[in-house]
Amino acid sequence: MKSERDAFPWAAMMAVGFGRLRLSSQAFWAMTPRELAAAVEGAFGVADAPPDRAMLERLMGRYPDRAPP
Repeated sequence: MKSERDAFPWAAMMAVGFGRLRLSSQAFWAMTPRELAAAVEGAFGVADAPPDRAMLERLMGRYPDRAPP
């Protein structure tokens, strides 16, 4: 059973928000999920829906927070 915490991919969105969009912690946590989705859409050209888990994983692979070992 998924918990409420698992209902939204927070870890992936934090990786995109902080790592790729370069949002401050204050700006990130002040955003609603819809605002965050709009920011991701503006940055990556995603249309019609917030990024799904597969897209976030592709983005995280393409733009990792750390260089691979």
